[in-house]
Order: sequence, then structure tokens, then C-alpha cells
Amino acid sequence: MSLLRTAAINQSRNFKRLGARYQSQLVKTEFEAEREAVKVHAAESAETWKKISLFVCIPALIGAGYNAYNLYEKHVEHMKEHPKEWTKYPYMNFRARDFFWGKNSLFFNPEVNLDATKE
Repeated sequence: MSLLRTAAINQSRNFKRLGARYQSQLVKTEFEAEREAVKVHAAESAETWKKISLFVCIPALIGAGYNAYNLYEKHVEHMKEHPKEWTKYPYMNFRARDFFWGKNSLFFNPEVNLDATKE
């Protein structure tokens, strides 16, 4: 009797599993419908942002780069006409002792910084 009972229980479990499998394949649940809607919305949003990136952002970056280049060229021309004149103040390049490679710092740039060796 026990063997028959376990066989009947196993058979009913198998039928339930089969039913659940077929039911989940045939009938869309509310969760699956919502998930499908999210996928469709995500695809539409991705396409919108792709178009914005291609047709708005890239031309704006090109225009900004062109503007920056023109401003830089004007600045270079202006600096050629009016070179920078350095004024030596007593607090500039003040050090208690020199570096072992000289008076200027390691990051010295003669186009930007005042030379410490000039008096």
C-alpha cells in the first residue's frame, strides 16, 4: 500500500510540474507582460539617446572645438604683438636655500614662469 501511495503522489507531482510548465509557456503572466513593456520602452529610449548623441552632441562638440581654436589663434596673435613683461617682486621665487639642481623649481617653464636666476 505504501508503494502504491508513493507512486500516486509522485505521479500527481509530475502532472503538476508538467501543467505548470505548459501553463507558463502558453499564458503570459503579468510580470512577463510588464517586463516586455520595459524592454520595448528601453529600446525606444536607447534609440532616442543615440540620435541625440549623433545629431546634437557631436556637432556641438565640433562647433565648440572650432570656436576654441579660433580664440586660441587670436590669443597667440595678441601675445606676439604684446609680449609678457615680468615684474620681479621680492616675494617671488623666495627660498631659504636653492635646490641642488639650481634656483628654479623642477617644474620651471620659461614661457610661463619668471626665471629665478635673473635679477
